[in-house]
Amino acid sequence: MRRSERLDAIIAALADTGSVSVAQLTTDLGASPATVRRDLELLEEQSLLTRSHGGAVRNGTLYELPVRYRGGRQVEEKRRIAEAAAERIGDAETVCFSGGTTTTEVARLVRGRSLTVVTNAVNIASELVVSETIRLVVIAGVARPQTYELIGPLAEQTLAGLNVDVLFLGVDGITAAGLTTHDEIEARTDRTMVERAARTIIVADSSKIGRSALAAICPLDAIDELITDTAAPADQVAELREGGIEVIQV
Repeated sequence: MRRSERLDAIIAALADTGSVSVAQLTTDLGASPATVRRDLELLEEQSLLTRSHGGAVRNGTLYELPVRYRGGRQVEEKRRIAEAAAERIGDAETVCFSGGTTTTEVARLVRGRSLTVVTNAVNIASELVVSETIRLVVIAGVARPQTYELIGPLAEQTLAGLNVDVLFLGVDGITAAGLTTHDEIEARTDRTMVERAARTIIVADSSKIGRSALAAICPLDAIDELITDTAAPADQVAELREGGIEVIQV
């Protein structure tokens, strides 16, 4: 793995969890501890993290990570997932997107289509607002810079008055027990999205399969489909299918 790819992966991990360890990065990146430490030193020099004992933490002033540092992991997989997801829209007239790198890839593929798009992700809204064929509805809320999403009671109140045909939802973890994310307020907003959608499709690369984060979004039976890549653990995929959802691997 090239250094630029390692740096992207470290930054993305910080965006997800807020902290990283040298030991885990050594395993994830296939690099030596010395190499990982040098990478962390470089990122600290750029004020993108603060070194800690055995690893690093996200800076308290982190804004959050610049777009050029986001989505460094599983880039090709996310693109394949997005292409498969866009094909699932069918004759839906109203499509909702939560925030996330994979949902953003899906949203980019609907530009030029005649749709009503509902989203709480300001980055998705900024990309689609210039499309003359899309009627854009932006959900109000308090900004969460980690995911560029508007969340909280205002978002939930807005969503309560809407109905959407298809929801593309990004998550930080999915197991047979259900869907999870790192932030409990975001989880409540996501849950409201699921409740307002006729069909919910999870778009998540294989790193999220079999993983649980802090806050529960909803149980598995509340969603319809999962689109992931072929590197997803076979035993976890089997459990999800047993749980009643369609799993598409690309």
